[in-house]
Amino acid sequence: MHTWNLPAGADRAEIYTELLATAQALVEGEPDLVANLANLAACLKQLPGVSWAGFYRRVGDDLVLGPFQGKLACTRIAPGKGVCGTAAARREALVVADVEAFPGHIACDADSRSEVVVPIVRGERVLGVIDLDSDRLANFDDRDAEHLTRLAALVAALDWPA
Repeated sequence: MHTWNLPAGADRAEIYTELLATAQALVEGEPDLVANLANLAACLKQLPGVSWAGFYRRVGDDLVLGPFQGKLACTRIAPGKGVCGTAAARREALVVADVEAFPGHIACDADSRSEVVVPIVRGERVLGVIDLDSDRLANFDDRDAEHLTRLAALVAALDWPA
């Protein structure tokens, strides 16, 4: 069993370096997608300021809730709706400093103030998204999106259903 504890006093780059190494160790040799996403959500929830961390999987045209850590969440998100649906449709990471300012934001958690969403893409197919929320304004920036994009590439290589 691999464990992960945030390095004391580490900056975000160091934290993400450790996160990616931990993620690789966690999924290595484990074929079950749900188990892998559940452990990764637990790791992501430990990032500074994160109040909700999880995955939405593409099922048909919609994004459907996958493993997560945090308060109850929206179960199904239509294409192009909210931050998650928009990131998936655009196939690009979205950093939202103030969710109240995002047109069409879906308020699953009234305490959510900022969000970062990164699509999980394999080839031409969007498999899902990584979604992190914070109860702090502007908790995320482009550096978070960059590091989470690396994690999304690792997640895309997992055994997703056809």
